[in-house]
Amino acid sequence: MTVDQLDELIRKYLSTGVAMVLVLVGPAAAPAGSTAPQAATTSAHSTGAPPTSRSPSHHHTDERADPAAGSYGSDDDATKPTTADSRAKPTAEPDATRKPTADPRATPPAEPDADPRDSGRSSRGTPTAAATHGWGTPNREDDFTEDLSGWGVYDGPGHADKGTRSPTAASVADGVLTLNGDAEGNTAGMAWGNGKGQKYGRWEGRVRAPASDPTYNALLLLWPDAEDFPEGGEIDFMEMTDHTRQSTDVFLHHGEDNAQEHGTVKIDATRWHNWAVEWTPKGVTTYVDGEQWWHTDKAEALPPGPMHLCIQLDWFPQERDGAVKPSQMQVDWVRQYPIGGPQADKQPDKSVMRGLIDRTFGW
Repeated sequence: MTVDQLDELIRKYLSTGVAMVLVLVGPAAAPAGSTAPQAATTSAHSTGAPPTSRSPSHHHTDERADPAAGSYGSDDDATKPTTADSRAKPTAEPDATRKPTADPRATPPAEPDADPRDSGRSSRGTPTAAATHGWGTPNREDDFTEDLSGWGVYDGPGHADKGTRSPTAASVADGVLTLNGDAEGNTAGMAWGNGKGQKYGRWEGRVRAPASDPTYNALLLLWPDAEDFPEGGEIDFMEMTDHTRQSTDVFLHHGEDNAQEHGTVKIDATRWHNWAVEWTPKGVTTYVDGEQWWHTDKAEALPPGPMHLCIQLDWFPQERDGAVKPSQMQVDWVRQYPIGGPQADKQPDKSVMRGLIDRTFGW
């Protein structure tokens, strides 16, 4: 019997109300501490020079809006995103965003036992945007089991010339990349492919960041290959500005005046999550654990040329009492996908049989 025939048989029995028991090897067990997810919401703004400002994420010092704190749980804790409004008060662009429609009460698939070396970072059972939306095979990936030779690791002044970006602050061990920031602002950042990327595509990375000092932001971002910020744009599709790591922001910079589109998702980012961005000629969309949480189709906001992925732990020093707390972010893997490449854009299999296999084996 083929999978399609079995799927049809299952649907027939379910539709006629006949009880059926499927005994499968390796029953799934729910991960410890799992909770029901929350629904995602979004916001977007276009700003010039905002009333409260700070530097953009990569190398330059132009100003940008300071977002509001915003919770979306974890792979272990499997909560889903909600968002909060920004403290900046630019003119809203209501037609530039749309909200996802996921059922906030849905319970995520149970996760099989993971390799004990993962220490909770296994992605089995946690949805990825690539699998959920049928992105196909990546054309570039790194699971951090070797060195950082495929990256341009920063070595020089820190963000906005504050502190220092040092190769010694980035390390790989047990399949995890760790970026550390110390009390003096010595931290790390790196550009994938030594600054060579692609025009349009999808990028996804598995990240967690422990609660940090208020001066440290953890980021995944796309930066222009031409190094022509702000005209070349910048897509900060995962920027943790909340030091408790209970909310995460997206910033889309564009234009010579460094205007921005912005959204916030509430999420417990101290746990492992799969963060992704899709950039097409029609818009920019962000995902976490396979679920969309922000989108804009504002044509003038889209980057004009090729971009590459960067990973950064940026230091924003503040006037305050007390020493800076050492902080860090960790990355399990990153992947880059083309638009319309081989096997890309294939519709995911949502059959009953596919669902049974996913929930049972995590395949």
